[in-house]
Amino acid sequence: MNKFYQNKVVWITGASSGIGEALVKELSKTGAKIVLSARRKDQLERVAKENQLTSDNSLILPLDLENYKDFDKDVKQVIQKFGTIDVLIGNGGISQRSLAHETGMVIYESLMKVNYFGNIALTLAVLPLMREKKTGWISTISSVAGKFGVPLRTGYSATKSALTGFYEALRAENRKENIKVTLIYPGFIRTQISKNALTKENKKQGSTDEAIEKGLDPNFCAREILKGIALEKLEVVIAGPKEKLGIFLHKHFPKFFAGFIAKTKVT
Repeated sequence: MNKFYQNKVVWITGASSGIGEALVKELSKTGAKIVLSARRKDQLERVAKENQLTSDNSLILPLDLENYKDFDKDVKQVIQKFGTIDVLIGNGGISQRSLAHETGMVIYESLMKVNYFGNIALTLAVLPLMREKKTGWISTISSVAGKFGVPLRTGYSATKSALTGFYEALRAENRKENIKVTLIYPGFIRTQISKNALTKENKKQGSTDEAIEKGLDPNFCAREILKGIALEKLEVVIAGPKEKLGIFLHKHFPKFFAGFIAKTKVT
C-alpha cells in the first residue's frame, strides 16, 4: 500500500478529526503529499503537527463544505503547491439524531448541503484535472446508513444514499478516462460523529452514542479505506457484525429487515 501512495497528492476533507484525522495519520507513513481540509484551521494544524508533516509534504487548506460555490480557487491552490491532485477522499460530513416528524426542513437542508452538495461540488472542481491527465482516484465516505434507511437518521441516510447514486454514475461516465471511484460504507466507528450530530433543535447532540463508543477503531477504518482505494475496489464495507447482518437482510429478506431495523437499537 505504501508504494501506491508514495509521492501521490492526496486531498482529504474532514481531516481535523475522526476518520479524516486517522487517514492523515496512516498516509503520513506512506510518503504521500497530503492536503488537509476542514473548517477548523487550528485543528488541521494540530493534526499536521502530531503527524510530523511539513510544508514540503502537506498543505493546510481550510474549507467549509456548506459553502460549496467557490471550490475552484481551492483546487488552484493545491495545483499551485503540488502541481496535481491524484487522490480525492471526500470524508467531511455531519450526522443526525432526530425523528422525521420532529425535524424541520432547515436541518434537512444543512445535511444535504454538507454531505451531498459540498462533496460533489469539490469532486466536480477536481474532475477536469483528472479527466485531462486521464488518471485519478476518487473516494467518498458514505455510510452503512446509505445502504438502508436508519431510524433517527432520515436526512443523513438520504444524503448518503444520494452519494452512492452520484458516484456510481460518475464511475461509469469516466471509465474511459481511467478515473477510479471507490465508495466507502463505514458502520459504527469510534469518532465524534454522534456527538456532533444535529438534533431536532438544530443543535449538536453533545453526547456519544453507546454504539459509537463500542465501534471500530478509526485507524483500522482508515487503513481499510486506503487499501480499498489502492486496490481500486468499487466499494468497501467497514462494519461490525450487526451492521453487516443488516446489509444482508436488507438485500435478501427486505420484509424481515423492515421489522428488524424498527426494533434494533441504533444509538
